[in-house]
Amino acid sequence: MEYDFDDTERSFQAMLRRYACERLLPDYARWDRGERLPRERIRELGELGVLGIRVATEYGGSEGACMLAGIAAEEIGRGDFNFTLFLQLALIAADLIGRHGTPELRAQVLPGLARGERLVAFGLTEAGAGSDAAALRTRATRDGECYVIDGEKCSISLAGVADDCIVFARVDGAPGVQGIGAFAVPLTAPGVTREVYHSVGERLSERGSLRFAHVRIPAAYRLGAGSGFVQAMEAFDYNRAIIALACIGAAQQSLDETVEYTKQRQTFGKPLALREGVAFQIAEHAARLAGARHLAYHALWLRDQGRPHTREAAMAKWLGPKSAIEAIHACLVLHGWSGYDESLPFGQRLRDVIGLEIGDGTPEIMKGVIAREIYGREFTSLR
Repeated sequence: MEYDFDDTERSFQAMLRRYACERLLPDYARWDRGERLPRERIRELGELGVLGIRVATEYGGSEGACMLAGIAAEEIGRGDFNFTLFLQLALIAADLIGRHGTPELRAQVLPGLARGERLVAFGLTEAGAGSDAAALRTRATRDGECYVIDGEKCSISLAGVADDCIVFARVDGAPGVQGIGAFAVPLTAPGVTREVYHSVGERLSERGSLRFAHVRIPAAYRLGAGSGFVQAMEAFDYNRAIIALACIGAAQQSLDETVEYTKQRQTFGKPLALREGVAFQIAEHAARLAGARHLAYHALWLRDQGRPHTREAAMAKWLGPKSAIEAIHACLVLHGWSGYDESLPFGQRLRDVIGLEIGDGTPEIMKGVIAREIYGREFTSLR
């Protein structure tokens, strides 16, 4: 494994770090306080080539490596953690629609996705089927040249703003994992309603519920003829490493800010940085973030090599958010009373990162996946 970025990757990293710190970071708190994000801000990510990393060149993307997507997540996370959700969902949609969609569907969705003009949500979770995704109850019933979708999806990122949603549904009542199909559903279709939650964090994402009442879509909008559950798990695998890097980016920015603060802030005639109780905390969190970062990039490198990466991605998804939350919390406390004030970003970062400690699999599920990969499927209760 190559342990350094090449020239293209370093240039991409530097460009996105400038963008994140100069363009995203100053506005980070605006969207948390209720102001709605203008769509042109999302199109900026398209112009930078971020949203088309996994889109084929014929549809306006770059067909980039997963490593590039990881770099994008980490650097954007430094400026506004929530903007990484636009990246994550674009990556998932590009892979699922690009690999399993009809030529008509690919041409309809992917160019707009790459430009940041079309947002696609990922509709798997339900009230009774979160980590146990195979227990979902949303139904897709074949009716001639159409499917009719009925059900409700919960805790869906971009529920309030997405143009389309990849909806996972049980096809014609078929039982088990193999009975699940994936469908690209336009959210302007009759019978679709939305509800946006009042979330603790990640408010920019307008997370919420999507309800489908006899929503009719063309049969050609089904993504492949195989198991949608398998497609969902393929998407989860490497996105878990992307999530880890987004969290690490927010935490690393917090550490960098705290290093500068502790150089300047004096107590009893000395900078805080000269006190081991402070400097050693920074050292410990820097080491933990470095380890989590290497693990996440290793998972993405394995994906780019076409090698198994389920265990490494689950490890990254467990360790990355955990390490990030602990580091951000320490930074907040090291700033004292000012760190607890909304004028500084630590409280918002903490709330935002906790959301993706849960999303795409809780810490307990990640440990279950890791144990399954170590012991084998005969020693697990996970599907």
